[in-house]
Order: sequence, then structure tokens, then C-alpha cells
Amino acid sequence: MKKSGFIPALAILLMLGGCAAIMPAPVNVGDSAADVIAKRGEPTHRIKDIGGGEIFEYGAGAWGQKAYLARIDNAGRVTSFEQVLTNEKFASIKVDEATKDSVLRTIGYPIETSYLPLRDLEVWTYPYKESNVWNSMMHVHFDRSGVVRQMMNGPDPRFDPDLRFPFARGLR
Repeated sequence: MKKSGFIPALAILLMLGGCAAIMPAPVNVGDSAADVIAKRGEPTHRIKDIGGGEIFEYGAGAWGQKAYLARIDNAGRVTSFEQVLTNEKFASIKVDEATKDSVLRTIGYPIETSYLPLRDLEVWTYPYKESNVWNSMMHVHFDRSGVVRQMMNGPDPRFDPDLRFPFARGLR
């Protein structure tokens, strides 16, 4: 009888351990930079912040639709930790004012960069869940001097069923 209770208990413990890997420990304001690395691992990117601090970027999600930024002050302590691929953060980027550096400090590194030769613009692409519902892409366009000149969003083509199954186009 005791052996039969052991296997379900072991299964429950293994499932809980799997949840811990999926949902890492929360990062709190006041944690040290070492605490953040212990909880989340090495950052995807490290970005120099204004005033000498540092920003740890953690990309997340199977489709790269989330990015978390941990802002670390000069004393090595977390001042904020937030998911930044949101409507609100994109809206805070001012066209004709924001620069590549300020965009990196606001929403982190893009998943893709491209160039539009006819318009002479570099484009940084960020996938995200628009309004936490729609699979979207935000495209941030920079001129040669590194200033944001345009921002465009639209559907994420990776979720277009016609692109995943090319023969379906003729069936409509």
C-alpha cells in the first residue's frame, strides 16, 4: 500500500518542479544584480543605462513576444523589473525624438533588423501581443542618424495560416 502512494506523490513533485522552471522566481525592487542572475540566469543582453546603471534584458516566450527589463542602479540594486513589449511602452517612443539608444533602453533589442533602401531607413522588428490578444509586430524605422522616423504595427505573419500552408491560397 505504501508503494502505491509513492508514485503519485513523485509525479506531483516532478510536475511542480516543471512549473518552477516555466515560472521563475519573481524579481523584486531592491534585489541585487546577483539575485537577478540567480533567479533568471544570464541576461539575453546588457544595456548601459543613463547615469551609469545597467539594464538586464530577458527575452521570453516561445514566439519572442515578451521581453523583461531589469533596471540596475549604480549601487547594483534593481529599481524596476517589467515586461516591455506592450502598447504603452511602444506609445512612449516619440517619433522624430527617440534614438536607437533610447529605444534599446525602453524596449530592448529587436528580434530582427532590416533595411529599406528606397526610403533609406533601418527597421527594428518586435513581436508582441497587441492588447494582450493579437499576435502583432511593431516595426521601428530609423534614419541614418539613428532617430526614429516612423513606427508601424501589423499582424505577425508567422501566425498567418496561408503562409504556413502555401497550397491553401488557391482554395479560397
